[in-house]
Amino acid sequence: MTTQYLHAMIRTTDPDASHVFYTKGLNLIQTRRYDSDKGKFSLIYYASEEGAPEIELTYNWDDRDYKNGDQFGHLAFRVDDIYTVCANLESMGVIILRPPRDGHMAFVKDPNGISIELLQAGESLSPQEPWASMESTGSW
Repeated sequence: MTTQYLHAMIRTTDPDASHVFYTKGLNLIQTRRYDSDKGKFSLIYYASEEGAPEIELTYNWDDRDYKNGDQFGHLAFRVDDIYTVCANLESMGVIILRPPRDGHMAFVKDPNGISIELLQAGESLSPQEPWASMESTGSW
């Protein structure tokens, strides 16, 4: 018997802000979308490429507000250049909660308050300014 990981689901109240974060901030692609007029919800999927594990954003078309629970940790993404990704996210107004001081790991939050861990592909990059001297601005 084989088990295959498919996706993680998070709820969003702002699918447009989430779309910008995941496509322009993390360079993921929207792989599919399903809108249910009857159920009044949308399911929007993002991945690094077709067939890769996905993030499913669930958007309910009502005025519900969601609180982050302590049981959820974070989503993790491997990136080619952690400094470039963090600089891009910062230029979009995303706060870098745990800067990539070591050239290996950083934490940010998406527009829904979900913690995102960024990990450098391969070996850690050499420390670079301004990241090397930055302190964390929050918890992840």
